[in-house]
Amino acid sequence: MKQMHINLFIYGCGHHRAAWRHPDSQVERLGDIRYFQDLARLAERGKLDAVFFADGQSADTVSDGPRWFLEPLTMLSAMAVATEKIGLISTVSSTFYTPFHAARMLASLDHISEGRMGWNVVTSMFDAEARNHGYESMPDHQWRYGRAGEFIEVVKRLWDSWQDDALKIDREGDYADVTKVLPLHHQGEHFLVDGPLTVPRSPQGHPVLFQAGASEQGRQLASAVSEAIYAVAYDLPAAQSYYRDIKRRVREANRHVEVPIMPGLVTYVGSTHQEALAKQKELDELLPAETSLRQLGQFIAQDCMDWDLDAPVPALPPLDEFTGPKGRYGTILRIIQTENPTVRQLLGRLAAGGGHCTMVGTPEAIADQMEFWFRNEGADGFNLMPPLCPAVLKTL
Repeated sequence: MKQMHINLFIYGCGHHRAAWRHPDSQVERLGDIRYFQDLARLAERGKLDAVFFADGQSADTVSDGPRWFLEPLTMLSAMAVATEKIGLISTVSSTFYTPFHAARMLASLDHISEGRMGWNVVTSMFDAEARNHGYESMPDHQWRYGRAGEFIEVVKRLWDSWQDDALKIDREGDYADVTKVLPLHHQGEHFLVDGPLTVPRSPQGHPVLFQAGASEQGRQLASAVSEAIYAVAYDLPAAQSYYRDIKRRVREANRHVEVPIMPGLVTYVGSTHQEALAKQKELDELLPAETSLRQLGQFIAQDCMDWDLDAPVPALPPLDEFTGPKGRYGTILRIIQTENPTVRQLLGRLAAGGGHCTMVGTPEAIADQMEFWFRNEGADGFNLMPPLCPAVLKTL
């Protein structure tokens, strides 16, 4: 029987931009690895598939609240030893890392976790990130995806540079069989990598490969190499369109495998629908308009700090002219087209999750909606994006 996959996407105090302001937030504990270990154990107790971390390479406007604190691969090393079964997924940028560096870290974590590691490959987004890694601005879309394709190929070859039975550990002879540890001698457009990897074959061999991409290049890469996909979907029709397109591309690539598609999902849960709505309103009211406008400006790649909050959203360029991350931008265009919101209303929709699907209601009602998506080609599962992470974790 087909089962729904569910990951916990951990992000600071929660995915709502005002989460850190809430009196129940754990903002003082963001540097305390025990907090994240507790979250991972809670997710494991709930039988979730994995915990998932995004990553960013710039501090942005620090007064608006925390975006990044501890580096996620470092965190997952500590979380691995605090858990037993749950998967551990981290974003690693193919634009800012090198294949050898990424392959070594991920293989090491696969050993530490005894085979529970996953890699979410991204090409990164913003000029502020690029300028922390030696670029004047973010390289263009086509270049980044060309690099990403070669990056993934080299990482996988590095993981394969040690055969399964290469280690001999013969105290009176050889540590490893030199005929089963092979160099790459790769020289491509973007990378020169001799290999082999310094880390012997990891328990999985290849950590599970996630990818998130909504552009044409992103969809092509996802359908060609991904083993699971993190998607952005504002509503069920948008989810179905993406789902069917990716499944078609996977078939056309002659990949006879299941590639689960897992949209992000923000949930406000209450014992009644009204209680859930009150929780949503409480967080929305904690977010200053200036912070919201700054976030919107980042999503649409233009300055909107002087926009009239109670006026309609000004016209935005079409999706094919936008050079930034197209998944979220396309969702914003869909919200505008569907709801014709004022700027203030759009800011509220984007406050948590930046345009990912939001479900508000009782546990039963939200579970029913998730099942409806699952049974109607909207999703194979979800990356849960709690707007506010729990303050007290009991009975762990």
